[in-house]
Amino acid sequence: MIEITRINGESLVLNCDLIESLEATPDTIIRLTSGKTIVVLESVKEVVEKVIAFRRKLHTISVAAPVSESDEASADDE
Repeated sequence: MIEITRINGESLVLNCDLIESLEATPDTIIRLTSGKTIVVLESVKEVVEKVIAFRRKLHTISVAAPVSESDEASADDE
């Protein structure tokens, strides 16, 4: 999830998996998979950078997560 700012200055946390497209007109418009649009203060580049940073963080967490013995035993059962 990324934090963005609506055009009225209100902060919003958005599930970036729902972003379908970004458009600069000159305001940044985020179109969601639901069809909803959100106009934000951040530039398209800033939104993209926030999404990339979020995904890197997720990847780092999943790669660094230790595997417990119970997880290994469950995998062996399958």
